[in-house]
Amino acid sequence: MYMGRVVGSIESSQKDASLVGRKLMIVQQINSDKETIRYEEVAADTVGAGIGEYVLLVKGAGARKTSKEASQTRDVVDCAIVGIIDRFNK
Repeated sequence: MYMGRVVGSIESSQKDASLVGRKLMIVQQINSDKETIRYEEVAADTVGAGIGEYVLLVKGAGARKTSKEASQTRDVVDCAIVGIIDRFNK
């Protein structure tokens, strides 16, 4: 699991059928000090996150299993937002 900050969104009129109806967000990975690490990437939003929010991300098979209907169909998602971070406690 990773942490990130939503920095934008993506609109796409042509995409794989498994992405239809999903909100695609641009996410910047961060560390526990909220500092930018690595690079921006696109994640399918499963929790209704907004721009500027800190989120939890999963990648790979975990990202594809976030949707109940995905288990019955082909799914191309490789990164998904699965939680919104309320606060960082250190």
